[in-house]
Amino acid sequence: MTLNVESPHKEEGAGRSGFGARFALILVALLWASQLNGLIGLMGSNAQSQIAIHFRTTEIAWFTQIGSLIGVFATPFIVKAAGIYGKKRLLLVITTLGLVGDLVAALATNYETLLVGRAVAGFYGPSIALVFALARDVFPPRLVGPASGLLGGGMGVLALGGPFLSGWILDDFGYRGVLWFMVIATAISLAAVLFLVPGSPVREARTPTDWVGGVLLGGGMASILYGVGKGGQWGWTSGDTLAFIGGGVVAVIAFVLVERKVAHPMFPITLLGRRRVWSTFLVTALIMAAVFAQGTVLNLLVLMPDIPGLSDGLGWTATKNAWVSAPNSVLLLAVSVATGILARRVDSRVLLGIGGTCVAVGVALMSQFHHTVAQFMTIGLLSGIGMGMVVALVPIMVIESVKPEEQALGNGAQSMMQGVLQAVLTQVAFAVVAQDSKVMKGTAFYVDDSYTNGLLLFAGVVAVATALVTLIPKSKRLDEAEVGQAV
Repeated sequence: MTLNVESPHKEEGAGRSGFGARFALILVALLWASQLNGLIGLMGSNAQSQIAIHFRTTEIAWFTQIGSLIGVFATPFIVKAAGIYGKKRLLLVITTLGLVGDLVAALATNYETLLVGRAVAGFYGPSIALVFALARDVFPPRLVGPASGLLGGGMGVLALGGPFLSGWILDDFGYRGVLWFMVIATAISLAAVLFLVPGSPVREARTPTDWVGGVLLGGGMASILYGVGKGGQWGWTSGDTLAFIGGGVVAVIAFVLVERKVAHPMFPITLLGRRRVWSTFLVTALIMAAVFAQGTVLNLLVLMPDIPGLSDGLGWTATKNAWVSAPNSVLLLAVSVATGILARRVDSRVLLGIGGTCVAVGVALMSQFHHTVAQFMTIGLLSGIGMGMVVALVPIMVIESVKPEEQALGNGAQSMMQGVLQAVLTQVAFAVVAQDSKVMKGTAFYVDDSYTNGLLLFAGVVAVATALVTLIPKSKRLDEAEVGQAV
């Protein structure tokens, strides 16, 4: 693998502080692209109750999971192509596919067609890996930390404005309005990346594509996810469940063996074999997977109806949920920006340990106290601090762990691990929550113990992942990393 950088100029405005108009526009475009999956996921999560009731389905988990399957399968190929042909070019390609999928879903008249649209839109899944890799290249060194922190912490912007937007659309236009907004949001992202974001000069050498390795890795991961997703329906010890999960594990093992022998591997084993790399990817992927997956349970809790003897949801409107979570979102954004700045001076492992601890304690408290607005807002402050630190540190710690020419591969590998773990945790959470569910007219409803057990699951996962921070060896800090090649 070689690094080909076309004549970088001196850093522009090295003596100035702040982003300036040019870099501010680039940041806005990348921020929108980085949070598009999250925005669509948030709106889809809020709409899933209406969708389940309208289409009379107990398989609502697949509304979000089908896209994850496709995204996981496609990630190795998209990341490899991005390294060779350019990160911006591939980002435009997968955004276009996302737009097509969103259109199919918006026009769907049955649940099957809706899932087809979500599946096609799943090709946009690896976008976050390309966005973070672009940020390392297109911003000058002095801005890479703040920009990466803000891109990671963009979850706070999303969490602040997204629920209000989602609540307005869902309350006034229903789930169909949400689906059409997905189309509009993806179209905006496509235009912003096309006209505002420069291409990165960082390239890998053009080598043959390792199709076998890509199929083994993507297919193996997708098979594991599918088996986990069907485990509750088929039975966790059934032959079909074990065949998909076991077959996926065998495929991943075969991928490792194949990659050791091919001349141009899809994901170099030497990269994933470094302790700093694999430990960073494992810890960040596990924490982030739990952070995002818990949102599915929380949204069911606050939006499902309160029906005595049948459903212990809080029955809030999406707009009320937005108002309750707003202070937490503001705090998350502020903490993420501050963390991006601190990471240039403070060991990122220490910051991640603090953030993970805050998240674990916050989710554990929420599992017990989730019945009033005051409880949500008070506990949310602790969770907001932790989440703000964690989401800002993920892209920063990947930058600290890999070389510039490995950035797309590194982000892709971390993103794939996170996506697989998130999908698995989501399915396990649905299985936990469904243990105490009741089905009425084709729709599943949940009691309070269901939500408590689901949240305790996520608190435990975050606690374990935070303890694993001790596996990550000390390495160079962000201000010592090689960045800014496109400036």
